[in-house]
Amino acid sequence: MASLTGKVAIVTGASNGIGRAIAERLAQEGATVVVNYGKSVDKAKQVVADIEAKGGNAVAVHADMSKVSDARRLIKDTVKQFGRLDILVNNAGMFMPKPLAETTEEEFDRIFTLNAKGPYFAMQEAAKVIADGGRIVNISTDGTHLGFPGATAYLGSKGALEQFTKGLAHELAPKGVTVNTVSPGFTDTDMLRGGGPQFAEVGTQMSPLKRLGTPKDIADVVSFVVSNQGRWITGQNIHAGGGVVM
Repeated sequence: MASLTGKVAIVTGASNGIGRAIAERLAQEGATVVVNYGKSVDKAKQVVADIEAKGGNAVAVHADMSKVSDARRLIKDTVKQFGRLDILVNNAGMFMPKPLAETTEEEFDRIFTLNAKGPYFAMQEAAKVIADGGRIVNISTDGTHLGFPGATAYLGSKGALEQFTKGLAHELAPKGVTVNTVSPGFTDTDMLRGGGPQFAEVGTQMSPLKRLGTPKDIADVVSFVVSNQGRWITGQNIHAGGGVVM
């Protein structure tokens, strides 16, 4: 029997990249997976089809995670449809490689709303209904510790998410619910490539393993954190960056 059989998991931003890999990995472990998407409906449906083709269970559900009402609805509708929620992975987010001096107020609000506010209220709603022994995982970035220039608002939004993890880990501990952050390093995704070729080159050179991470690398870490084997890990920021340090 797979380790997550009978569990229900939500993965936000799961239509591609790291989110897709996480959704596929949790389904492989037996979870029924809610594949959340914001815009890419066709990609989300393809993720579901691929999961089902391998014998897994998944549904695609639209919710704009920058909207509090959508974040709350995603949690409520999942419980209404499946009767439970065991795992929430807050993966949806955006990258904005822009220095502080050039960042507009509108850009600041947009990135904090998606990367921090949406996950916060998704966790607030999930905290009401998540099963005892459940798991919440927030996807951040190793960039909050590397301190590279040119993405100040992005790093600030992810830093906020990391602090939410620490606080909620204490609040949900009485239910045996663990709350952790997984922080990918330079990972080969559309988001990284969108920042320009310099990020891929820098990431490859900084890792002792001399390669970029893959979405599967991150999904395997998340799979461990949400499994029973990860039950003694909570309130932590797990760095999945291929040894990148600064």
